[in-house]
Amino acid sequence: MKLQLAIDLLNKEEAAKLAQQVEEYVDIVEIGTPIVINEGLGAVELLSQSVKDVQVLADLKIMDAAGYEVSQAIKFGADIVTILGVAEDASIKGAVEEAHKNGKELLVDMIAVQDLEKRAKELDALGADYIAVHTGYDLQAEGESPLESLRKVKSVIKQSKVAVAGGITPETIKSVADENPDLIIVGGGIANAEDPKAAAKLCRDIIEGK
Repeated sequence: MKLQLAIDLLNKEEAAKLAQQVEEYVDIVEIGTPIVINEGLGAVELLSQSVKDVQVLADLKIMDAAGYEVSQAIKFGADIVTILGVAEDASIKGAVEEAHKNGKELLVDMIAVQDLEKRAKELDALGADYIAVHTGYDLQAEGESPLESLRKVKSVIKQSKVAVAGGITPETIKSVADENPDLIIVGGGIANAEDPKAAAKLCRDIIEGK
């Protein structure tokens, strides 16, 4: 089970510094969509130059021109790139092809997908590396949790790995880890903690059953 830190609300220098603080406890560090919007793919590049043994994810939430956008993220140092599950099949195929051609991975974000089981089966067949159930910020505010979605997707996929995101914190990560996803994504629960390194270590220890 892998642990990913999602960084959304810092500038690229702050994001790189935070990643260095926690890198011994996480497997993947994500440059979130807000940072990409604010600062461009240079934020991905700086992060990839700042960490050693972790993968770098560019959360582009691609919807169109997928092959091109994946190629650009990879050029700037991304190991994993995200595309939206509601994108056209042709876009998913183009993204998968471009990622795999370069030895990189594609994560499909299921935010706003209505029929999770049906789409997860299709994405599994299209070669997605990760299918991520994602309770978005706006739904988290209404008290939604990603656990039920996680169970639905896990029950139907055969090849893809399953990831889960959405308001997960050191206090709630055990209930998520108990569902045995391949990747757990934690954002503010680490990034906004008083001691991010300690929060990341706590998440790692819980995942490993310590």
